[in-house]
Amino acid sequence: MSLKLRNDFKWALLVPTSMGVRITPVNYQPAHCLDMFSMQVTSAETNVASLCSYLGLPVKVLTAFVRESPVARLIKDNLASRHMDWEAMEVDQGGPWGYRHQFNIADSGFGPRGPRVHNDRAGEVGRILDASHFDLDRIFVAEGVRILHISGLIAALSQESASFCLALARKAKASGSLVSFDLNHRDSFWKGREKELSGVFREISSVADILSGNEEDFQLSLGIEGPEEGGSDLASKTGSFREMISRVKMQYPGVSVFATTLRQVINANEHLWGAIMNYGDAWHVIEPRRINVLDRIGGGDAFVGGLLYGILREWEPDKWIQFGWAAGALAVTMATDYCQPADEEQVWGIWNGNARVKR
Repeated sequence: MSLKLRNDFKWALLVPTSMGVRITPVNYQPAHCLDMFSMQVTSAETNVASLCSYLGLPVKVLTAFVRESPVARLIKDNLASRHMDWEAMEVDQGGPWGYRHQFNIADSGFGPRGPRVHNDRAGEVGRILDASHFDLDRIFVAEGVRILHISGLIAALSQESASFCLALARKAKASGSLVSFDLNHRDSFWKGREKELSGVFREISSVADILSGNEEDFQLSLGIEGPEEGGSDLASKTGSFREMISRVKMQYPGVSVFATTLRQVINANEHLWGAIMNYGDAWHVIEPRRINVLDRIGGGDAFVGGLLYGILREWEPDKWIQFGWAAGALAVTMATDYCQPADEEQVWGIWNGNARVKR
């Protein structure tokens, strides 16, 4: 299978998402030990899209906002600062116990102390996303989209958001857009909904052109048989992924690209970071390299963003995974959950191991 990008398009990348905020204790402290916090806008899907928007590609976000919420205003201003266009359904809060934007409390960890994340998504406005609130004919047909990217987080958020993602995936496929799907399985989202979500994830995967996820994502989201028990080292993980993808390809022959990152945590601030990608009959492997980590959240999203950027720029496949690897390595040096490259040169500098000062 080969990737065929639309030439008539307004949006290089389109992402559906439920936006929220991350509350982070300062100075790398655990959340329960401090009374000073920073707050930033976040979502897995816009984390992916940020690399493309910062490097000049037109990005559109489909989401939901709570009307007149100060958090919604913060999110809108943040998206504008990230050079992203947004389109949203807006709903009234409905009183103190009504809708709101999700938040999570996440420390960064330090050295031998690993990061901890506490999610609070009660009343999340993104749970009611509905395709009928958006003009999909205008977006996909009249304006045009090169790649639709969906994450398993938004697809599994609620029954409504699952239907929303299915509608987008079907429309994208019918309109000649590529579909990218990061499986991103979360046990807490799937509990008690396994049958419903398995059907949703399998249908999205059946129209996907690009599938990303780790070994567990493919097993738990798509019911793919896992490999035999092996070692826990990265070499074993590479072999497991190859074995897994051979089975996935039989069930989803329309998928052209499969990709995942390889990570071994030495401590919170030092990881071994690699990646593997299959395109057609070719395997592209980046052997794990040591990277420094300021905050690990968003590294995997940036990898997907870099991969999609390489595809959108129509580079050779080996550069897709190289740029994705470097984008992930860049993202984990930043305090934000998303990558903010100054230019392509900065990303390639990381790939080339060039950390010299540029004057």
